[in-house]
Amino acid sequence: MFTYKSKMAGVEGQYEPIDISTHTFIPPQKEVSLPEHIPKWEKSKAYADLMGLLMTLNKAIQGKKISDTYPVSENIIKLLELLEQLDKWLDEIPPIDQPQRFGNKAFRDWFFKLQENVDDLLKKALEEKYHPAIVELSVYLVESVGNSTRIDYGSGHEMAFAAFLCCLFKVGVLKPDDFIAAVLKIFERYLQLMRKCQTLYRMEPAGSHGVWSLDDFQFIPFIWGSSQLIDHPRIKPKSFVNPEIYEHFCKDYMFLGCIKYINQVKTGPFAEHSNQLWNVSGVPNWSKVNSGLIKMYKAEVLCKHPVIQHFLFGSLLSIEPVAMTT
Repeated sequence: MFTYKSKMAGVEGQYEPIDISTHTFIPPQKEVSLPEHIPKWEKSKAYADLMGLLMTLNKAIQGKKISDTYPVSENIIKLLELLEQLDKWLDEIPPIDQPQRFGNKAFRDWFFKLQENVDDLLKKALEEKYHPAIVELSVYLVESVGNSTRIDYGSGHEMAFAAFLCCLFKVGVLKPDDFIAAVLKIFERYLQLMRKCQTLYRMEPAGSHGVWSLDDFQFIPFIWGSSQLIDHPRIKPKSFVNPEIYEHFCKDYMFLGCIKYINQVKTGPFAEHSNQLWNVSGVPNWSKVNSGLIKMYKAEVLCKHPVIQHFLFGSLLSIEPVAMTT
């Protein structure tokens, strides 16, 4: 289904849906406790699987708009309903009055409601034959919405949602026909949910590098969003900072939706509050933007111990090394 060849010669990751009737699932746990464990992570099955997912979906949505016609399976619809339920809970749990401006503690009530009900939500969304996988799927879904102690959110939480999608493909809930909808329906809806969560509860960016990071909260939608825009006849990298462009096209292109959101929550010149993205606008075409962002994601997210130390490994996304090929 997915294949990823890493920069390390001879290491290749590939997987097909597992036989869920004979597979042994285990609760995911941390495995990368020290910076020197990063090479082990880079050679792991989990790394190859996640990069395989990222690259496969990146290719699948190239040139595709959110409003285009593509397969939307029953399982995609059920997962959308799950995310819709989480959104409704946000409406039911408003922020509380508190002295500090950021990190509204009502987030913890919403988070704990998800934590307490995640198994039931997944049982409702998935056919019974997939229920044994919930012990792993539930962990990635809960991890994907932020940290309840710090009330923050960042690229590590976003990565947990990518892991959730990856596991759904690995157990066969999602299939190759779902590649496009997994991004343009499921991941896009997740983005909307997290933006609402971030603004409602004034969540802190997790490990933010300020204006020198790509974005306070997200990274993957810029990768997949730039793929959507490859060979677009009108929208060039230099034009995405133009309000007329991102306002008009934000509902069809994930990258432009991100730019609109940034301009809603930040004030001042774009070049000052989002310097890295401003630099992206100087790249000549979207193919180069896309390949450059993938390299940046590996360097700034996947290779960073502060991010990967929190990642959880189970049977579906394993710390075990990928088999060497000759």
